[in-house]
Amino acid sequence: MRVLLDPIKISFHNLNSAKFRSFLTTLGIIIGVASVIIVMSIGGSAQLLILDQIKSVGSNLVGITPGSSEEKGPPAVAFGVTITTLKYQDLLAIQNKKNVPDLTFVAGNVTGTAQMKSDRENKQVNYQGVTASLINVEKIEIEQGRFFNEQEDISLARNAVLGNTTAEDLFPNENPIGKNIQIKDQIFTVIGTLKKRGTTGFSNTDEGIYLPLFTAQKILLGINHLNSINARVNDEKNIERAIADIKSTIREKHNIKDSAYDDFSVRSTAQALSTLTSVTDILKYFLTAIAAISLLVGGVGIMNIMLISVKQRIWEIGLRKAVGAKRLDVILQFLIESIFITFSGGAVGIFIGFLVSYLASLVINGLGYDWEFTLSSQSIFTATSISIAIGIIFGMYPARKAGKVSPMEALRYE
Repeated sequence: MRVLLDPIKISFHNLNSAKFRSFLTTLGIIIGVASVIIVMSIGGSAQLLILDQIKSVGSNLVGITPGSSEEKGPPAVAFGVTITTLKYQDLLAIQNKKNVPDLTFVAGNVTGTAQMKSDRENKQVNYQGVTASLINVEKIEIEQGRFFNEQEDISLARNAVLGNTTAEDLFPNENPIGKNIQIKDQIFTVIGTLKKRGTTGFSNTDEGIYLPLFTAQKILLGINHLNSINARVNDEKNIERAIADIKSTIREKHNIKDSAYDDFSVRSTAQALSTLTSVTDILKYFLTAIAAISLLVGGVGIMNIMLISVKQRIWEIGLRKAVGAKRLDVILQFLIESIFITFSGGAVGIFIGFLVSYLASLVINGLGYDWEFTLSSQSIFTATSISIAIGIIFGMYPARKAGKVSPMEALRYE
């Protein structure tokens, strides 16, 4: 025990006598560990937010998007690629009970961005063109008024349904039903508003503006394709069969004989959760690895400082050896100093990482997202282990160099 206690006492005394140098030495470790904690905490919280929002819409949903994809990879549209292979006729085909008997509701969707004007606002907005069945697919609840019907969609009606936040922003302390808004050069009449729905992923659905699908397609966007089709399956047990029926139906519509040439992707909620978990895990650990590079830089800094310390304290090393200290005692002294520096830097880094992550969660919750603050024991264990390992690895060379100093040469050193 004395073999360890004496070097610890001497190491602590030396570090305490050079506080500023010790702080500068630990700074790289503090920044590195804090970065790792922040990335893992915020990454984990973001992952929970996205997955919880997908779960909230139901476990018996199926999504069809244009463009092929790997079975476990994201669809092509996830990379911002515009693909026009999915049509309204595909929606009608899979809506037909003869083709896909297990679907209860099917909805088509297109999205756009345009300038919107009202009596109070003039700003850029995102809008969605959807079929009337969206209210049943996503189980949307109406706050005031109503949702548009199928006949209004077919007749290119200029009606709009507003998300809860949009309605409050455009018509504060007013009943928005019957009021007009202008999108591009078209006047739309507000016929309904929605109850609060919260965020889906990083999109706040309460800020949405919903228009009839054909109105958005033909009048505002000038397109004839869909961005996606969403469908609700009658029972979770029938999802696999429904997906198989959807695929065969669209292949027949698109004259596709070989599944290798599919120009669409079909995913269930469970598959989407699995894919998103994999993608977000990869991103989280990739960003953590980048943040950990600063730990490597901090380790190199510690080794340099310890080498300088060895050179400055050669006379001290010689004196200790002259009065009986063994080579192991000297090695332990410098190694313990290195570990103590990295461990203390790691502890401060964990605290700073915790504080920044917590403050970030407060800010994000203030922006309207249902953000859950997470700080896993894994991230703390990882950061602590890495900081100690860096102390050992980067402190070993200076410690061994100190242990090799000859007492006679050291005492003559000036």
